[in-house]
Amino acid sequence: MNDTGMNDAGVSLDAVRRIADAVLYEGYILYPYRASSQKNRSRWQFGVVMAPGYAAVDPSESSVTQSEWVLEHSGQPTVQVILRFLQVQRRSTEGAVSFQGGAWDEAMEREIEFTAGPEELLGPGLVREFSVPGGEDREPSADAGIAVRRREPLAGLVSVRTTPVPGPWRAVRLQVRVENRTAAEPAPAVRDDALPTALVAAHVIATVSGGDFISMTDPPEWAKPAVAECQNTGVWPVLADPGGGRKIVLASPIILYDHPELAPESPGELYDGTEIDEILTLRTLALTDEEKLEARATDPRAAALIDRVEAMDAPTMERLHGTIRALRPGASGAGRPAAPGSSTPGAGRSGASGAGGFPADYDASVAWWDPEADASVSPDTDSVLIAGQQVARGSLVRLRPGKRRADAQDMFLAGRVAEVQAVLLDVEDQPYLAVALTDHPDPELSIAHGRFLYFMPDEVEPCQGGTA
Repeated sequence: MNDTGMNDAGVSLDAVRRIADAVLYEGYILYPYRASSQKNRSRWQFGVVMAPGYAAVDPSESSVTQSEWVLEHSGQPTVQVILRFLQVQRRSTEGAVSFQGGAWDEAMEREIEFTAGPEELLGPGLVREFSVPGGEDREPSADAGIAVRRREPLAGLVSVRTTPVPGPWRAVRLQVRVENRTAAEPAPAVRDDALPTALVAAHVIATVSGGDFISMTDPPEWAKPAVAECQNTGVWPVLADPGGGRKIVLASPIILYDHPELAPESPGELYDGTEIDEILTLRTLALTDEEKLEARATDPRAAALIDRVEAMDAPTMERLHGTIRALRPGASGAGRPAAPGSSTPGAGRSGASGAGGFPADYDASVAWWDPEADASVSPDTDSVLIAGQQVARGSLVRLRPGKRRADAQDMFLAGRVAEVQAVLLDVEDQPYLAVALTDHPDPELSIAHGRFLYFMPDEVEPCQGGTA
């Protein structure tokens, strides 16, 4: 990277770094934590890549993360890889006892950057080993003691390999694998002791010249088989170009959508810029002066967060409350939100368009949230064909979860009979069923309250007889 924030291909990564930082600090400094608060002493974080010694004794942890996606190229592709993670820095205070004096984990940002050229990408690949030194810093603390910050040395490697995609197109399946190879002897017995030798919130930013990356969530037809073969462990790759291009991928420990962006209303790094800045702001402002003082002394990033929140004026706070991204004209010409389920403003389920791009049967006098706004949808009378039978409200089905679901509670529903209460459509116009168990202790009460279970058509089978 050069001083302007551009990579070797002239692509700016500033916006992508801001997205990555929102993920990077989600667990580290989502809120101005205080060392004296018991719940804040157990820090959580996505994307922890443990040293192999601890991963070997704790099967819930891993020393490896891997991302794969498809790259189409011109024959001379070059990929720049940036591995980013936090190195734990454990702070303690000597010579004084106060709320600042307890042990506290801070974080040092680390980046490992290298480039794989066409010889490596279309040949044997590239393996880059890296190391991060440990160390100890000592400085006077605010309570007349000595603040001591200790870091453990880290070691690891990043490997980049490709597998050709069969067919007439120039494309490969690109793999970026990160391994923590830090040797800690003896291996820590508890997770808290293992974190100083971990790569915390590890993620990868990759850029390409001489090619384009393929979306993992919306690939072209020719690339779907190759995308299906990609194996991702611990991270998920998404297209991250701010302008909607295909030159940047962010492989994140939190699953994002393609081209994620922070809300422009967010005034700065509140470390959850994609979701709940207003709630965090109000909760931070509700801290007492004593709590703010302790949070400032606990962590410099917490102090910066409090400063930013306290500097917000009324218009900035108002912008955090919500915004309308798109409007469509109503009958009187006034704007109103697009109907739920529409992929674009003015797009309806019927598919037929009238004046102004609206459905031919669109009634502007009906509020968008009213079921009558879309006469083509009738949950009480609609049906869907399953195993050769029409299934509608009142049909009996046997539940066969497992094809789509990862919820462990679904095992208790397998094989049970339910009555269909409605046939619904999701935002992509795919049908699904709202059902109520027939053997529920009080099925009438659950139905009256609208407490249904939801299944896709391929997760149920019609019962013989078909109706209750």
